[in-house]
Amino acid sequence: MKSTRIIMFAGAFLSGFALLALTAQDKYTLKVPNGLAFSEFRGYEDWQTIAVSQTEGVGVLRAILGDPVMINAVRANIPGNGKPFPDGSRMAKVIWNQKKITDHAPFSVSAPDTVPDVLKAVEFMVKDSKRFPDTHGWGYGEFVYDAASGTFKPLGTGATCGAACHNGAAKTDYVFTKYSLR
Repeated sequence: MKSTRIIMFAGAFLSGFALLALTAQDKYTLKVPNGLAFSEFRGYEDWQTIAVSQTEGVGVLRAILGDPVMINAVRANIPGNGKPFPDGSRMAKVIWNQKKITDHAPFSVSAPDTVPDVLKAVEFMVKDSKRFPDTHGWGYGEFVYDAASGTFKPLGTGATCGAACHNGAAKTDYVFTKYSLR
């Protein structure tokens, strides 16, 4: 009798776990309408860091990541050497709300450190001159994260979303972020 209860409990537990797995969102099926697909950036979580940024006015922290094509380009001093980024360069910007550490670490005694809190969004850029000739060869996509449901939602329409903001970086091939010395 005892073993029957254990088997029933284990079966119920595994069934519940399987149901959760089936209902979890597959972010790689998402796409900005008429724009970039999340699947084009599969594995971005493991890309190397180009730089980080903090925007106090909106209270966010960003990690700007690059795929191997992008990392090789920025290490070759592109665009500083006057060359454009090669087609196939991809960037991901992971954006978190920021929070202050309330427990003081030994390295920060005078003021609290700011660290990432809840994931806010993931933004993508890809250089593809044939696909995006109207936006200087760059395509853009943004996916907002809803922490309550644990899901992403595409923001905006078309791969041109983001192009207007990047016009201010024309001298650096429409990329604001510079590779930082390590």
